[in-house]
Amino acid sequence: MHHNGLRTAVLLGALSTLILVVGAWLGGGSGLQLAVLLALLANGAAYFFSDRIALSAMRARPVSEVEQPTLYRIVRELSTDARQPMPRLYVSPTMQPNAFATGRDPRRASICMTYGILSILNERELRGVVAHELSHVYNRDILISSVAAALATIITYCSYIAVFFGGSSDDEEGPGFLGGLLMIVLGPVAAAMIQMAISRSREYQADESAARLTGDPLGLASALRKIEMGTRTTPLPESSRLASASHLMIANPFRGAGISRLFATHPPTSARVAHLERLAGYPR
Repeated sequence: MHHNGLRTAVLLGALSTLILVVGAWLGGGSGLQLAVLLALLANGAAYFFSDRIALSAMRARPVSEVEQPTLYRIVRELSTDARQPMPRLYVSPTMQPNAFATGRDPRRASICMTYGILSILNERELRGVVAHELSHVYNRDILISSVAAALATIITYCSYIAVFFGGSSDDEEGPGFLGGLLMIVLGPVAAAMIQMAISRSREYQADESAARLTGDPLGLASALRKIEMGTRTTPLPESSRLASASHLMIANPFRGAGISRLFATHPPTSARVAHLERLAGYPR
């Protein structure tokens, strides 16, 4: 867990350094200030309303204890073990096996399970998935991902400002056409790759935290194998509505391949399973 936390800090530092580099190229004037303001407004709104956005995207509805007694019992037991409040529980009618948690802190947390995941996992596996989602909330991953998104957005805005409004006021020529073209392409690409690397790091950390909470890393590993098979056979359509919630899910809901894996929000399932098996004491 310390390794993953350090990796996240280093990646956030890399994003911040990239902002300083871009800002220095712009001269640090009004362009950079505008980029920071726009990024804070855009990602601040996403931070405060991420739960509503994600639940709406998955057409989730609140579920009662009468409907899902086993799910309620598992969540209540794990929340009690973690000495945290009970989150709100939702179910999505999607048949793809998946799950996600959202909420700025444990008191505002929500967990959503799809019909698909509830139908294929046994109680041990479901316990591992719930622990993983609770860990995202307890580790404040919504806040961390929002900070990373804000930093990446600043870089993207700065890149456009550099191209369309020129560089520093002391540099009459600005960055030039070629320099501007490189900035508008490479800046956002680099920022997006770092942002996705942060997301993958948080998934590993949530897996580790879940293993500690349940004391059963192999239960989550077994669940991940089933979820991987299910998401491959029933991938969700890559719509903008679903993309807003995809990074929150326990597995990538889309069919990613090739170069798109560089921008994947989740590590390969095989790597996650291998990591959990090492935590269980399996040889490397």
